[in-house]
Amino acid sequence: MALEFDLNRDAPTTAQVDCIVVGAFADNSLTAAGQALDDASGGRIGKLLARGDVGGKTGKTALLHDLDGVTAPRVLVIGLGDAAKFGVPQYLKAVGDAARALKTGPVTHALFTLSEVPVAGRDGAWAIRQAAIAADHACYRYSATLGAKNKKKDGEPGLRKLSISGDDKTALAHGQAIAAGVAFARELGNLPPNVCNPAYLAQQAQEFAGRFDNTSCEVLDVAAMEKLGMGSLLAVGRGSANPPKLIALKYDGGGDAKPYVLVGKGITFDTGGINLKTQGGIEEMKFDMCGGATVMGTFVSAVGMRLPVNLVVIVPAVENMPDADAYRPSDVLTSMSGKTIEVGNTDAEGRLILCDALTYAQKYQPQALVDVATLTGACMVALGKYASGLMSKDDDLANELLAAGENVFDRAWRLPLWDEYQGMLDSTYADVYNIGGRWAGAITAGCFLSRFTEGQRWAHLDIAGSGSDDGKRGMATGRPVGLLSQWLLDQAAK
Repeated sequence: MALEFDLNRDAPTTAQVDCIVVGAFADNSLTAAGQALDDASGGRIGKLLARGDVGGKTGKTALLHDLDGVTAPRVLVIGLGDAAKFGVPQYLKAVGDAARALKTGPVTHALFTLSEVPVAGRDGAWAIRQAAIAADHACYRYSATLGAKNKKKDGEPGLRKLSISGDDKTALAHGQAIAAGVAFARELGNLPPNVCNPAYLAQQAQEFAGRFDNTSCEVLDVAAMEKLGMGSLLAVGRGSANPPKLIALKYDGGGDAKPYVLVGKGITFDTGGINLKTQGGIEEMKFDMCGGATVMGTFVSAVGMRLPVNLVVIVPAVENMPDADAYRPSDVLTSMSGKTIEVGNTDAEGRLILCDALTYAQKYQPQALVDVATLTGACMVALGKYASGLMSKDDDLANELLAAGENVFDRAWRLPLWDEYQGMLDSTYADVYNIGGRWAGAITAGCFLSRFTEGQRWAHLDIAGSGSDDGKRGMATGRPVGLLSQWLLDQAAK
């Protein structure tokens, strides 16, 4: 259930809510709203800080009840850490800490006052927007495939409405739209592969596009892709009983301007194909469509923000399975571009569906083309879970994406696409080999894609590490919907 949001300019002492959220720093100083409540209560919060019952260390929370002079029956004090170091990550953590502390329990409506705490380099609009996004993310509940007993928990008391201190309605609307896009992406990523297959992704895209006059969705089936010559994409799907789909979502918000085009890898389950995954982790391969999910989530967010841009989102949706008709190592495929590809490993399938999707995307004459994919374990080895890998030969586009990620703490790190790496993809039997060997695996995957984006203003985001959490309790993160949404906001403001 998504959180409900509104703006509130009431004094914290008199606000008619279940709980007021204020902050304390490590030196026991309070935010302005916290100080107002302390004054109204005769210094009660300060006394609790002094004796250690309330603390300002990062991550510390304390729920206080029935303070004198305060209308709300509860006050939640969030530790903000060192005031001199308080910045974007500390602010977003504080939002999440507050939302998680109230996610379950008797508080259904809270007033969040931390949006008025200054964050270096950010304005009030940013604080409101990111508060909505971070709080909604923290309160996300997955229930789609739970049984009736566990589903009931979603209807139990807990935070349902968050009022945010401030008065910028546009910022709040943008925050709600981006939060909806993140949640849309997470839900698709979290669904099991027996539900979320290529046809399901296509259905979800069509249903969303059908709600608006300025959006549309085209879905190409196998016959249509065969006619276009998408031999690389179709080869990957040959071993599955669930046929591939190519999804193209269009949003017309920018008049006659050329569109921004996002392409997302949509491998709804990846067994590795004939090169069956045997090293563990196969149970997490439902997340191999998170690139597709996040570009669809970014579409949801752009439509919700009513951005004055044109946007096309393309998702090649395929299941990679071993079967009597599955493609094999040493097969030579002919891509839509006409380039031939020798298959060195059927578990390097993402680039094989993306190359045809990237070729198809060029018919829209994009002013910028960005692909997003859970492409390589090598990127996770290099960057871990914290940063997405960014590759581009266009410095301006790379810098735009990096800056957008820094702005919202959905960060990426640029890796090189030097020509020296291209030789690792040489093949005797085709124009290109689909793997580059043991070293620089993330980079050679980017080099492969670059061969199908010549002449384009193109960038590649590898989200193998950032797109989902690890382990059987891990969930899709919704990244990089935040980065891409901020990038589109930045482009719309130009």
